[in-house]
Amino acid sequence: MDVLSSRCPRIGSTAASAAGFTLIELLVAMVIAAVIVAMVAVAGSPSPNRSLETDADRLAQLLALAREEAQVRGSPIRFESDGNQYRFVMFRDSQWRVIDDDTYLRPRKWDLRTEVQVRRADGARFLEFGRDLVEAPYVVRLVRGDLVAEIAANGLGTFEVIRP
Repeated sequence: MDVLSSRCPRIGSTAASAAGFTLIELLVAMVIAAVIVAMVAVAGSPSPNRSLETDADRLAQLLALAREEAQVRGSPIRFESDGNQYRFVMFRDSQWRVIDDDTYLRPRKWDLRTEVQVRRADGARFLEFGRDLVEAPYVVRLVRGDLVAEIAANGLGTFEVIRP
């Protein structure tokens, strides 16, 4: 019997209990997995505030690019927005034409309806870039309901997103 008992572990021994997981361990693992999935879902869901910040960052970069393009091409470029979309137009062949053949300056839709307000020192309510290297500073204000983001231009080609 001694030989048999040494080869077959008893039911209560540590070797037999280490072969699997207990119900408590499985439940703890499932709770941890559920918490991680919930955190990823919350972090990945778009918020209106984040969407406005993303659009403001993108627009600041596009305004800088449009300014440079106007200087390089020697043709004025305007920024236009109707609340649902925005676009850049260039003065070519004696008329304003939508820039739709450019990867970056093509027309785009806003994520949500967005009102664009331009505040310039000279009182103009639109943005037009030309050959001038220096222009009056201005602020472009993006408004979505209660949310606001501003893009400040220093007149020398630097655009900075301000989150009031």
